[in-house]
Amino acid sequence: MGRIAQTDGLTDIQADILAAVRTFVDKEILPNAGDLERKDEYPEEIINAMKDMGLFGITIPEEYGGLGESLLTYALVVEEIARGWMSVSGVINTHFIVAYLVAQHGSEEQKARLLPKMATGDVRGAFSMSEPGCGSDVAAITTRATRDGDDYVINGQKMWLTNGARSSVVATLVKTDEGADSVYKNMTTFLLEKEPGFGTSGGISIPGKLEKLGYKGVETTEMILDGHRVPASSILGGADQAGRGFYQMMDGVEVGRVNVAARACGIMIRAFELGIAYAQQRRTFGHQIADHQAIAFKLAEMATKVEAGHLMMVNAARKKDSGQRNDVEAGMAKYLASEYCFEVTTESFRIHGGYGYSKEYEIERLYREAPFMLIGEGTSEVQKRIISRALLKDYRLNG
Repeated sequence: MGRIAQTDGLTDIQADILAAVRTFVDKEILPNAGDLERKDEYPEEIINAMKDMGLFGITIPEEYGGLGESLLTYALVVEEIARGWMSVSGVINTHFIVAYLVAQHGSEEQKARLLPKMATGDVRGAFSMSEPGCGSDVAAITTRATRDGDDYVINGQKMWLTNGARSSVVATLVKTDEGADSVYKNMTTFLLEKEPGFGTSGGISIPGKLEKLGYKGVETTEMILDGHRVPASSILGGADQAGRGFYQMMDGVEVGRVNVAARACGIMIRAFELGIAYAQQRRTFGHQIADHQAIAFKLAEMATKVEAGHLMMVNAARKKDSGQRNDVEAGMAKYLASEYCFEVTTESFRIHGGYGYSKEYEIERLYREAPFMLIGEGTSEVQKRIISRALLKDYRLNG
């Protein structure tokens, strides 16, 4: 990959994992991504190979059959995979967040039952907060779980579930009534278990795939809950964790934002690679276009943005791995990496000229995928709100 986006201070195990993933991306993902993307076809063979490599359990503790690696290791793996095809990274993204939530907040029974099968990829996870009427405004969710004896009955509609069909467990945030004065203390996360596939079963409906501009191959769905009955033990962490859902999910979102930053870095690394290669192949006025200062300066700016996004992503991952809260660092990394991803991809698209508009060229796919990074796990405006609130708290004037 040349000089850009390298990471110092990795262990031998981390370096070996990344080398294996990079080889896998170059041999198995990049040669097949274009055809699969155009067909909007699920990358079954690629996913099965990732299962065999242990990537579905990369952060799951070894005692549950995973590799027990850090958030940093995971983020660097995701960066490599997104460099090959962002949709493939999406398959393990929400799975990773759910596995993290179960490992951090689940009951001992939930950990023992779910994590070993999640580590192998036989049980896939999906993550659900958004609804048709709300995205960033989590407090506005209307899906509700009503207590009925020892059970809860859930009604509502959730939106934008990656892995919605192929998942077996969906971490789902809903409203409950805990009698608290804050709306954020009247939210509960349920681990909703279902059979993989589209259709209706037991009050859960996964109607079909949502059509999208990019992010093809991996299914994105809605989920309709109509009188779905679950025991109180389905609450993440057990029945006594009712009302803790918002705080649990925000913990998951912090690692999710590092993940999206990593995916954005992967896309812009590839966009840079394509841009600098094309600039040395295309000739105008007797010279390769890389010799023209206008293009050379673009390449310099693009490489600098790739490095900046990568380093901020690594910093946010390392802070979370140290046991500290990283909401500001994750927000900064997600904001910067996603904005730079869009800018770098756009510049590479422009370097390609008319060929960038052709589906025969890979940059066309990246140009459709990059905008999703601006939205996933909170828009840039949401990240700015998180960052500014923390800054105003830290730098508050006395008097």
